[in-house]
Amino acid sequence: MKNKANTKGRIMLFCARFVAYFVLIFLSALCLFSFYMLIINASRSNAELQAGFAGWFSTHFIDNLTNAWNDASINIPRGMLNSFMIAAACSILTTYFSALTAYGIHVYDFKLKKPAFYFIMAVMMIPPQVSAVGFVHLCNTLKLTNNYLPLIVPSIAAPVVFFYMKQYLESVLPMEMVEAARIDGSGEFRTFNQIVLPIMKPAIAVQMIFSFVGSWNNYFIPALLLDKAELKTVPIMIAQLRSADYSKFDMGKVYMFIFLAILPVIVVYIILSRSIIRGATAGAVKG
Repeated sequence: MKNKANTKGRIMLFCARFVAYFVLIFLSALCLFSFYMLIINASRSNAELQAGFAGWFSTHFIDNLTNAWNDASINIPRGMLNSFMIAAACSILTTYFSALTAYGIHVYDFKLKKPAFYFIMAVMMIPPQVSAVGFVHLCNTLKLTNNYLPLIVPSIAAPVVFFYMKQYLESVLPMEMVEAARIDGSGEFRTFNQIVLPIMKPAIAVQMIFSFVGSWNNYFIPALLLDKAELKTVPIMIAQLRSADYSKFDMGKVYMFIFLAILPVIVVYIILSRSIIRGATAGAVKG
């Protein structure tokens, strides 16, 4: 009976693993298919794209790259540099100050600790579109249009990142470590920067990726604040290409620009990807 039960258990375990791996492989292929089609379309001419679907590469990849890179209406290298500067600054500020805020809420006991936490969580529920009109009006009043500061400085306040960081700290940071640092004479900022931040590296890597991608893909607020050609970001330039005159519209060039636009995101993901699974798991599950 034991052998039959063990055999049945192994069969059920095998079936469960088979189903899990099949679903994961299917979802992975589904996600990668869009990238595959993007590369294929970036290698096709406008006439070929107008003709319909094709499942294999064409011979116009270099032509599309040259046309997109040398387009007179947009400056792709400058746009990618603009987007990278904004996204990098936002990801650094978002992760550092969110981690610092989470550290303060987690470590210190003060009278308004719970109201402060609930207030930050309430702010998280407000979509940015609701406050966009007032924010743009404020930027106009302060003469901050065509300036990157309104796109970078507000990233300091990121309730979603704060919540993730706080959950992560609750799972990995023992209070005894902080108290030992205080006894040794370490200041609060030194304790945070030299002891807590290294512990939070996985969570910081995860949130830097998400923050970088979110800022890189941000179109709504930059489109409202930036109208100088030399300051425009990648999403604005892509929208500008798509809205070109139909007689000059080149789908191959648009697909090539989109392909170029995702390359920095892929590079950042590859650099920080080693910490994603470890960081996401530790941040989501309390130890």
